Amino acid sequence: MAAQLTAACAGAPPPPAGSCTLPLPANAGDEEAIKAVIHAEGQFVVDQDIEALMALWRPGSFVADAKNTPDDADNQYWRDKDAIRHRYVRTVFPGAAASANPAALLVTIAAAASTETALETATVQSTTQIGAEISPAGDRWVLLKEAGCWSIESLTYNLEARP
Repeated sequence: MAAQLTAACAGAPPPPAGSCTLPLPANAGDEEAIKAVIHAEGQFVVDQDIEALMALWRPGSFVADAKNTPDDADNQYWRDKDAIRHRYVRTVFPGAAASANPAALLVTIAAAASTETALETATVQSTTQIGAEISPAGDRWVLLKEAGCWSIESLTYNLEARP
């Protein structure tokens, strides 16, 4: 009885996040899970499924618009999940994209930077096509692996230089 009471007081485990919210095969490797997160983000944008989208993002994450320049000083940021949610609902969804297809995903996985964090990091460079607009190598995603789940830490888009 005491063990049951202790378990109940500890609270429910956190809800699944990132890749753990997606229907992946049990034997899916890291690269497959990472690519699934990026592809799911695009599909959830098309579906305008805000709850599924937000489950892909980590707390403290951000989106940055690089504004087609190498200078970070002119970037526009949406920091934390509330701002990212607002961006999807107010800026992205009204465009009603019929498709959002990430392509040419180049995935680089790095081991944890220190034993204190013990989080693996993945950086993904991708070309995205949203409707007729194509951004070659225009997106940089950073994902972190925690408790076996890959979640989005950041997205920087409009990295390609203006013609």
